[in-house]
Amino acid sequence: MTDYARRRDAQPKAVVIGGSMAGLFAALLLRRAGWQVEVYERIGAELGGRGAGIVTHSELFEVLDRAGIDTETAAVGVVVPGRRVLDLSGRIAGELGLRQVLTSWGHLYGLLKAALPPEHYHHGKNLVDVTESEERVVARFSDGSEASGDLLIGTDGIFSCVRDRLAPGVRPSYAGYVAWRGLVNERDLSPKTRAELCDWFAFSLPPGEQMLGYPVAGTNEEMAVGERRFNFVWYRPADADGGLAELLTDVDGVRHELSIPPTAIRSDVIASMRRDAERLLAPQFAEVVRVTKQPFIQAILDLETPRMALGARTVILGDAAFVARPHVGMGVTKAAADAAALVDALEAHPSDLATALSKFESSRLPFGRAVVRRARHLGAYMQAQIATAEERAMAELHRSPEAVMAETAVATGIAA
Repeated sequence: MTDYARRRDAQPKAVVIGGSMAGLFAALLLRRAGWQVEVYERIGAELGGRGAGIVTHSELFEVLDRAGIDTETAAVGVVVPGRRVLDLSGRIAGELGLRQVLTSWGHLYGLLKAALPPEHYHHGKNLVDVTESEERVVARFSDGSEASGDLLIGTDGIFSCVRDRLAPGVRPSYAGYVAWRGLVNERDLSPKTRAELCDWFAFSLPPGEQMLGYPVAGTNEEMAVGERRFNFVWYRPADADGGLAELLTDVDGVRHELSIPPTAIRSDVIASMRRDAERLLAPQFAEVVRVTKQPFIQAILDLETPRMALGARTVILGDAAFVARPHVGMGVTKAAADAAALVDALEAHPSDLATALSKFESSRLPFGRAVVRRARHLGAYMQAQIATAEERAMAELHRSPEAVMAETAVATGIAA
């Protein structure tokens, strides 16, 4: 128990705003460190069906173990032996041995959510204000309720309400390209495509674009071959004023700023994307796109915050602080490590919250910046706004099949 809580003869309490991955990691780690934790999620329903594929790293497994998740008996994901690049004809243009565990957002979220007692997770709580006093921090919600504690942790994503209240000038910026994403049942693919694609972390590299995919757990978390799903991500340039606006104008003619609900994507936009897949991608990937029932669009964004401690009793973690382009595959691992670093700092400075938050911030700001910087380098050749010969030459360093296989979604190359 921290000294600042003991002085009030009470267990220290944390209010976590955002019930996704970062929020669950923070809640589970703090509970194991002796804190009382309440999690408040804006969405009124379960989040388990959201998202798509996730690449894991060794640090993620370390934090899962700290959080009490038994990764020995609870299978985290699908293991692949390595990577391959397929050329336009579908032939193998390169291979690299690199064992990795690949999982789905829903499966990992389910493991974390099951470890938190349900009475401490509150749905339908839309944050409207955060106020601090010398003794506590208070979160107020749109339904008129409020929650208070010793510490408030904002884990509410790229469009964080916590960040918007306390650091309103920090906004994500569009990178110049989008990702089409989707999941398809492995059994719905042809035997040839299953054999050549579904046991690998695989790539197809049209000029100025990148398609990748890998197997993840099935709809009901099945891990057996034939019962899994195949997750794909297809990066494509789209200028902000023309291409992006067209993609994000929905079936009712409403223009969305940076994202669009999958069911609101116009049928002509999806049809055009499928035609391009037949023309540009390896046949195996073209089949994946053809069979996927509901593809969705993700605008690729950069977000960097100058501060993670936004007050004397408020911090932000995960995507609320830094969002790197998905090429590094570090989003969930970074969120887990943020939560672990916060708990480490609180335990190292039990009598001084200000020092704990300062130490946490000084340890994680450089890493967040480094991840964003590395992701920009890896995605540079897909940015439509690249204009100079020097920029194009730099981008080409990360474009070859060998570089793509060696650099995508690995922890190396990130220097704080």
